[in-house]
Amino acid sequence: MEKHSVAICFVHHAIAGLRARGIAPEPVLQAAGIAPALLAVPQARVSAASYSALWLEVAAALDDEFFGQDSRRMKCGSFAMLCHAVASSKTLAQGLERVVRYFGLLLDDIGVRLEREGAGAEGGQGGGSGASKRGRAALVLTAPSARPPGVFAQETMLIMLHGLMSWLLRRRVPVLLAAFSYPEPAYSAEYRLMYSRHLAFGQPATALVFDAAWLDQPVHQDERSLKAFLRDAPHNVVVKYSDRGSIMARVRRQLRAQPPEQWPTFDRLAHDVHMSSSSLRRRLMEEGGTYQQLKDELRRDLAIEALSHSSRPLAEIAAELGFAEPGAFHRAFRRWTGLRPGAYRATTPAMH
Repeated sequence: MEKHSVAICFVHHAIAGLRARGIAPEPVLQAAGIAPALLAVPQARVSAASYSALWLEVAAALDDEFFGQDSRRMKCGSFAMLCHAVASSKTLAQGLERVVRYFGLLLDDIGVRLEREGAGAEGGQGGGSGASKRGRAALVLTAPSARPPGVFAQETMLIMLHGLMSWLLRRRVPVLLAAFSYPEPAYSAEYRLMYSRHLAFGQPATALVFDAAWLDQPVHQDERSLKAFLRDAPHNVVVKYSDRGSIMARVRRQLRAQPPEQWPTFDRLAHDVHMSSSSLRRRLMEEGGTYQQLKDELRRDLAIEALSHSSRPLAEIAAELGFAEPGAFHRAFRRWTGLRPGAYRATTPAMH
């Protein structure tokens, strides 16, 4: 499972349902290993493991696995029952049809429908090329009640839908276009990792558009794999599977395979992935990234994981991440998160 980090804005969203019901969020945050003090730092991030733990803690506090975002509670155990219902599906299409029906039973204010052929029109124009001759399909969010779903409800539904799709096929299903019915939020850069490199805002509907050929793919799940999936949920839903087809994913795999102090130069990396330097630079730019950005993001996430879940000395972590001296690590971490590493660790409940 890859190690990622989650922007603090999603922590704010996750605990909003607690506050709306008069439940103090601080004990819930601390139980998840997230320091309440981080809420005051706009650039702060938490590990994917901590955010997944928060999802479970909020669900337990509200008896609602949908963060209190719907008029009807998605009671604890609902997601597990949904997984049991879809695990025996023969194809992804059958599994998604079951998911659609199940969410129609679970929630009142937000729903989903599966569209085939021409579904890209629901997601607006532009971006996300690459559909097969079978055309496109889309999971389109709907608003069945008079109470329209909020932004976080839509974000959470898309995370669950994409996580289920990826689990059913045991690989991350590439999203050709993630379309949103609302204006672009300030944190939209997070969406490129959460959903797709191709985004569109202010569209007629919120939708995940993908190649319709995936619908015919057989489901590869059984009772044993279902139990393993549920044992790791929701972490595996938050992180999902790698988008192994992208050049950025290939570069990440190259970097994760060796210690940061041994990461190659850009020219050496291009040679290792069998591309010219100019071609690699162009491909990364097309996917919205640079080599330096990928290195910084991976170092950031590794640092957050180490600070949140270990008591190793800061100098040791800095050296492990490839920094020549601790001061450089301190400055970089503050640039990434708004806090120095020592201050970040001091606010982590697990380290007290």
